[in-house]
Amino acid sequence: MCGIVGLFLKNDDLRPRLGEMLTDMLITMTDRGPDSAGIAIYGDEGEGAKITVQSADPTEFDGLDAALSTEIGAPVDMKVIDTHAVLTLPAGAADQAVEVLEARGLRIMARGAAMEIYKEVGLPKDVAARFGLRAMGGSHGIGHTRMATESAVTTLGAHPFSTASDECLVHNGSLSNHNQLRRKLAREGFTVKTENDTEVGAAYISSRIAGGATLGQALEGTLQDLDGFFTFVMGTRNGFGVVRDPIACKPAVLAETDDYVAFGSEYRAFADLPGIEAAKVWEPEPATVYFWER
Repeated sequence: MCGIVGLFLKNDDLRPRLGEMLTDMLITMTDRGPDSAGIAIYGDEGEGAKITVQSADPTEFDGLDAALSTEIGAPVDMKVIDTHAVLTLPAGAADQAVEVLEARGLRIMARGAAMEIYKEVGLPKDVAARFGLRAMGGSHGIGHTRMATESAVTTLGAHPFSTASDECLVHNGSLSNHNQLRRKLAREGFTVKTENDTEVGAAYISSRIAGGATLGQALEGTLQDLDGFFTFVMGTRNGFGVVRDPIACKPAVLAETDDYVAFGSEYRAFADLPGIEAAKVWEPEPATVYFWER
């Protein structure tokens, strides 16, 4: 079942309100999947890289910035928010930092210049409150509230899934050929860490982009290579895209104004958006890619 929301801002004056608007949209979708929730925020870009990590025991973050700085030989700043921490460091040190963090048993939620991902088990309103999502600003973001059907209710099973820098995916549906794709992607160097078929979808799209495809071309590839039923909403550093399978059995709605593009699993997700009464609102066509980029 699951509930998906997304918001791509055209008007920079709305950037301080991104978290607030996305949170309201996500909470509205709670009854589509109340077991876990997550949100990806594309915020301000610094000169370096950001790595979002998660731990069930936040005391593991104590002194992490200093220890990591020593191991990679580069400055590290850290922002701890509940069970997640965002580490900011020079871009050239990011690969080494990920290796060190994983060796410590920390879970990598996201990495990139702009993207941060926060997700946990629980209702959207509780997850949003834990991480202070309402106060977060940015250019665009996507969110998901989950009803687990193919894997356990865990933090790692929650969406969004990120398999490349500044790229993430949320999904409503089920893929039937994900195990075959998982093996193919592993041969290409994309490791899928969970049982969730959505992570396979994310890795597939990332592999296409890594091979030179645009966001639109990568999403078009899903229509040829992925079997099953799905609605995908994808975020990249500069873009936001939507695609539904040819049957389009999962609900999906788009709304666009001069200020933003919004996606929701149901119309009611848009109820509190500013200017929604003047928006163009439509149901995306099956097997059709929609995307917006800066």
